[in-house]
Amino acid sequence: MAGMAILRLPYASIGASAFSPLSILFRSPRTAAVSFCSASEFVPKDDSKRSPLKPGLYLVGTPIGNLEDITLRAIRVLRSANVILSEDTRHSGKLLQYYNIKAHLLSYHKFNEAQREQAVLNRLKQGEIVALISDAGTPGISDPGSQLAKMCAKENIDVIPIPGACAVVAALSASGLDTDEFTFVGFLPKHSGTRKERLVVSSNETRTQIFYVPPHKLSQFLDETTPYFGESRRCVIAREITKLHEEFWRGSLGEAKQEFLIRQPKGEITLLIEGKEETKAENPTESQLEQELAVLISDGHSLSTAVKTVAERTSMRKKEVYSLALKKFGKPIQVEDEAAE
Repeated sequence: MAGMAILRLPYASIGASAFSPLSILFRSPRTAAVSFCSASEFVPKDDSKRSPLKPGLYLVGTPIGNLEDITLRAIRVLRSANVILSEDTRHSGKLLQYYNIKAHLLSYHKFNEAQREQAVLNRLKQGEIVALISDAGTPGISDPGSQLAKMCAKENIDVIPIPGACAVVAALSASGLDTDEFTFVGFLPKHSGTRKERLVVSSNETRTQIFYVPPHKLSQFLDETTPYFGESRRCVIAREITKLHEEFWRGSLGEAKQEFLIRQPKGEITLLIEGKEETKAENPTESQLEQELAVLISDGHSLSTAVKTVAERTSMRKKEVYSLALKKFGKPIQVEDEAAE
């Protein structure tokens, strides 16, 4: 299929009852040596020599698919927390069970965060360690947590990030698009007018634009986006990152419209669109400059003012415009000092 490139992991996404982290040593995409050992064996058991964690709000990054994508520090924080705020306690319970983490779970999502905030703040003020996790990835990035972090910062309560998996960074790093500068848009606004305003801004950006798109709305997103970005603009559709059916589709927006019109993708989607190509403004021709000077003079402007105005409009040097005006109109004129420099 046109413009398409697919990257698939050579192994299955590991579930809560499957093999432990680091237990698969790859020999080839088809063969692996497997060691059946407990996930907890890969975490240092003796924490007595470490300094105790200070009280505060810990924003803990968790796997976005593959359970191996968690840091040792994240596991230590989750084991030490007095309470873990979780977007979905059933979902997070599987991760905690897998790593043998026994902690008090408390639901914290967009529908109850306003009601939970004060109680959580009281616990933090009493010196507790509160860990916040989302269903996947980094809390507060298109997930609950940003408001709580703001409130803690306002109350001078420590907010400690525990870095981990993030779909935005993972997708960008493997996209093949420019990574020096990018704009993370996230989910587009629901209101159609606001969506259009956002697309107008994004389509004129020279930076890579990154969106989160629900799989059932991918075709609609491409239909809405293409008129603003153009069918030839390159895009990357990253799907099911770190999971069994991980896929990176690469091509133009026009090709993407055709491709995903006939197939319905599944799983979380991070969609990246290349930035607008910077075009250097071409200097106007002598005849164009002469015409602009003539129009300004006929409107009553002095030659000196006309030279200054044309230079500012065209980003031409005043000295160059002055030289042309002198040649065209045949007599020296008085121009500001910087024009003759």
